[in-house]
Amino acid sequence: MNTSSTPAVPAAGNPPAATDTAATRTETLNIEGMTCASCSNFVEKALSRTPGVQRATVNLAAEKATIEYAPGQINRAGLKAAVEQAGYGVFEPEAPTAPGVLASDEELAERKAEAYQDLKRRFQVAVGLAVVIMPLSMLMLWPAMMSRISTPVLNYVLLALTLPVLAYSGREFYVSAWNGLRHRTASMDTLIAVGTGAAFLYSLAATVVPEFFHQRGLMPEVYYDTTATIIALILLGKVLESRAKLKTSAAIKALIGLQAKTARVVRPGGQEVDIPLAQVQTGDEVLVRPGEKVATDGVILEGRSALDESMLTGESLPVEKKAGDQVFGATINKTGAFRFRVSKVGTDTVLAQIVKLVEEAQGSRAPIQRLADKVSAVFVPVVIMVAIATFVIWFDLAAPEQRVPLALVNFVAVLIIACPCALGLATPTAIMVGTGKGAEHGVLIRNAEALEKAYQVNTVLLDKTGTITKGEPAVTDFVVASGTAPATVLPLLAALERQSEHPLAEAVVRYAADQQADTSAPVADFVAHEGRGAGATVQGQAVLIGNRRLLEENNIGLGAELEQAAAELLAQARTLLYAAVGGQAVALVGVADTVRDTSAAAIRHLQAEGLEVVMMTGDNRQTAEKVAGQVGITRFFAEVLPADKAGKVKELQAEGRIVAMVGDGINDAPALAQADLGLAMGGGTDVAMEAAGITLMRSDLQGVVTAIDLSRQTMRTIKQNLFFAFIYNTLGIPIAAGLLYPFTGWLLSPMLAAGAMALSSVSVLTNSLRLRGFKAN
Repeated sequence: MNTSSTPAVPAAGNPPAATDTAATRTETLNIEGMTCASCSNFVEKALSRTPGVQRATVNLAAEKATIEYAPGQINRAGLKAAVEQAGYGVFEPEAPTAPGVLASDEELAERKAEAYQDLKRRFQVAVGLAVVIMPLSMLMLWPAMMSRISTPVLNYVLLALTLPVLAYSGREFYVSAWNGLRHRTASMDTLIAVGTGAAFLYSLAATVVPEFFHQRGLMPEVYYDTTATIIALILLGKVLESRAKLKTSAAIKALIGLQAKTARVVRPGGQEVDIPLAQVQTGDEVLVRPGEKVATDGVILEGRSALDESMLTGESLPVEKKAGDQVFGATINKTGAFRFRVSKVGTDTVLAQIVKLVEEAQGSRAPIQRLADKVSAVFVPVVIMVAIATFVIWFDLAAPEQRVPLALVNFVAVLIIACPCALGLATPTAIMVGTGKGAEHGVLIRNAEALEKAYQVNTVLLDKTGTITKGEPAVTDFVVASGTAPATVLPLLAALERQSEHPLAEAVVRYAADQQADTSAPVADFVAHEGRGAGATVQGQAVLIGNRRLLEENNIGLGAELEQAAAELLAQARTLLYAAVGGQAVALVGVADTVRDTSAAAIRHLQAEGLEVVMMTGDNRQTAEKVAGQVGITRFFAEVLPADKAGKVKELQAEGRIVAMVGDGINDAPALAQADLGLAMGGGTDVAMEAAGITLMRSDLQGVVTAIDLSRQTMRTIKQNLFFAFIYNTLGIPIAAGLLYPFTGWLLSPMLAAGAMALSSVSVLTNSLRLRGFKAN
């Protein structure tokens, strides 16, 4: 169960805190008794009309209703009552959720598994009896057999065999149809109950009072085989459908199954104790050894290791972690041991936020589904009227000796083939599989509308810093004066910069580490010169590093060689650090925000798919042109102030473009909100995440490629499903009504209609499940 206000979208490293407001709340109810799109539409309307409910969405595939409501006007009990008054049930798990553990709705899963087994038993009884009823009904084709058994006795035997099929196997159809009648609604069960009920009652009359038919010149024919076989075939479809539905929700179950079961907590005094995850509390210190799962979210206190965070980001390469870095529950420790302090447990963890987001996305409704909703809302009443018209026409026009059999058979065939199961499953099943698959690849889709928008996008606008580039400075050039050895100068500079917290200083230290330079030289008299750089005595030598002004203040000139090198680096849009040792300029350090390794390939892929990729940056035109050239972008916006980013999105939209904006910072939030689709990089801020429709759990443009490819494949699947559903009913109903009979002599047997109806639902579900094979590029 889900009780919360609208959540913020989680960021890797920045999961939003749970919030609640008095204005609106959201509840998720497990609905029982829905069998088709008409059912889900009726439940949705019943909830939407309830005072206090602002919005209700019912997902037939997930069998859940998501309701936004005003707590001051109605509560959960009232919502449950509204569903029950509409003739449907609400399942409430009895077992409380253990604090600190992410609940997996195990009770609900067990209930669905039991229902599936019960459905299988009912099907087995129906098919077992139908296998006997069918050949007995054909004894009339064998005169030798018919001479040994009278027709009245045979009919009573068939009646006795058919009754268990109706009373046990098909009971739910008739109960559901009766409940619908009491509440003035009609569903798939109504069509099945009316169709099979009409065939059975006619057969019952022919069995009990055959004289009534003989007196009117009619043969007292029975259709017990039709009744039993139709129920068996429909139950076969429901068994396959139920089995496929369980697979569509496998993503949620897999995510929840990732969490650890226990944690090794370090107690005061150093004692290590293994405790259940439910007992872990915020502030606890937890030890993680190689090969173990991280129990929950926290910050490393000591130790270092490489962690497999693929369950969060979809990235298979391990991530290096050290003291001060964040770790996340359900990730796997690959190499070293470390100790971390717990910062979040239970529903506050990143994993819990991901699960919640996927659940909400799976329960949401795509705009493309509106047509199916409108059709299904009036579908069943229209079908019943068509079936009645079919009966009347055949009764009036057929030959006297055939009018009743033909009218009845075609009446039943129309009712059975028209069941709108496939129509109701076409969209939600594909969305459930697609959003779950996205989560596996580190692409969190907020709702089905965002999924559909991603399919429509034709222009991708990329913020440069932190999106195309890494968002942090890195040393790109290290130039030393003639006669100076780099191996001598670099350790001195790195030792000095270790004392500073400036991002450029950190870049120098990282570069020295990459070059395996010794950065442990003793430093004395460290002084930070604000806005200019830093200085200190390193190994007895005066060392300065900073901007050119710092050297000028100390009367240090560059010399012709370094002057020329500086001009060349500045022309390449580098940020320069000038270094001096012992009062002499000895080196230039070129620093830049470097392009991510995967950016160029991802941009080429987007362009190959027909998307125009545009870059936006606050840097000068020279820098922007340089970066755009590196990644193959031809159109870019330079010197864009944060307040003007949303304006650039509007500018593109004014050109008739459907824009996807990709960003990661607070200043990107207005542009993400303005865009037709916002994609927030996972290393960004909560504000950016909240404004975006899709969150990429890793800071990598390959995630944009994955999101758009997945949306396109999901939308193709939805369109295929809707086509199958619509074409099935569009062609099936006229054929069942006998439209082809005057030209070909063909009539559709109700048993074939039942088989086709079952096949339509299974084909839609199977088509949706193909999305489970989606692979990111």
